[in-house]
Amino acid sequence: MELNPGIFKAYDIRGLYGEQMDEGTAQDIGRAFVRVLSRLREKPASDLRVGLGRDMRLTAPRMAAELRDGMIFEGAHVVDAGMVATEMLYHLVGSRELDGGAMVTASHNPKAYTGVKLVREGALPLSGDAGIAEVKAEIEAGLGAAPGGGDLEEVDIWDEYRAHALGFIDPAAVVPMKVVVDGGNGMGGPMIGPILERLPLELEEMYFEPNGEFPDHEPNPLLEENRRLIMERVRSTGADLGIAWDGDADRCFFIDGSGEFCDGDFICALLARSVLAKNPGATILYDPRSSRAVPDLIAAEGGRSDLSRVGHAFFKARMREEGAAFGGEVSGHYYFRDFWNADSGTIPALLMLELLSKEGRTIGDLMSEFRARYFISGEINSEVADQAAKLDEIRARYGDGKISELDGVSVDYANWHFNVRPSNTEPLLRLNLESLVSREDMERRRDEVLGLIRG
Repeated sequence: MELNPGIFKAYDIRGLYGEQMDEGTAQDIGRAFVRVLSRLREKPASDLRVGLGRDMRLTAPRMAAELRDGMIFEGAHVVDAGMVATEMLYHLVGSRELDGGAMVTASHNPKAYTGVKLVREGALPLSGDAGIAEVKAEIEAGLGAAPGGGDLEEVDIWDEYRAHALGFIDPAAVVPMKVVVDGGNGMGGPMIGPILERLPLELEEMYFEPNGEFPDHEPNPLLEENRRLIMERVRSTGADLGIAWDGDADRCFFIDGSGEFCDGDFICALLARSVLAKNPGATILYDPRSSRAVPDLIAAEGGRSDLSRVGHAFFKARMREEGAAFGGEVSGHYYFRDFWNADSGTIPALLMLELLSKEGRTIGDLMSEFRARYFISGEINSEVADQAAKLDEIRARYGDGKISELDGVSVDYANWHFNVRPSNTEPLLRLNLESLVSREDMERRRDEVLGLIRG
């Protein structure tokens, strides 16, 4: 298959299987990745140790086999963990001090997609700005004959990963709760199920068996249609809360006892409270789309807050720069210093169960406090042909506010603020707006900004 340059994204390599990517693409990516790693690590390919994992997608075994062969053909020693969740690949690379790793996954995308996430040492991701473009360039230049000489080591990391994740909490502190858990037929079930079974929980499991056909719903709980089933189950069973994971299980999402979705920035604030209780005075990172609930709570709990650009590659690099203990994105990515600054879908679930147990309150109670003070729009997408021109209009119209351009355009006023940022992959502008006055004020200002964006 001829190389499709559109598969190289800002944070990973991803495309439709058979149309944009196939096994030949995977082998080329494996070979090119080893060459790029060799330069980054300043060592010959024969000295490289590279981790490999794959998710439950139907095409993943074949794609991973070819990617593995490509790395071996270039001379690398491949440490293959088999079918795992994405964060388990991060754990493999970080805990064994490997030179890098490749995870065959298309994350939350529908079943027709395939892809690869690439990391260097310390589980630091390659991105479009740093590494992925070089992989693309290597393939486009022509890879030629492979030198060979690599080899394969197969490992089982399930038990060591679960032990590491459970170490983030005091299991004895968790009190009995009824919890609905939705694995979305992805990697969440096998990854976190055995951990939760060690805790005094009454578990109501939904779609916990990996199935690349995704027969029940697509593995993206950010979309309302994909979380409707767990919301209904939480209500019908009288559960204390619900937790859902995306396909490769590096993100988790929470549903309160009334069946209402818990916004990611409010969850970030609660997780910050948990982390600060264990790491007094620590630095916490959040993204420019977030509710002011996040920096307000961090300040109230004695921590230091700072911003990061959206995207896991940027967050992980900034975590290292700042020595931050925790970072959170509105989209449900939560990063932990003691997990190689990587994102995890297991650790936030465990910390939330511990926090609710220690505070003796429901997640609904805690959400109600935020919802009564912070009125957020959620992310709203608008198709815009000329994104740059529209952002210029926004700067001009709201020039009396405090403007920052860390990620798109953020405008801050005393009692409301908003962020507008372009999509990395589509002709979209994404709006997140918050009022500290009332829901009606938020809706009025939201409609005003949307009118400008769509006008």
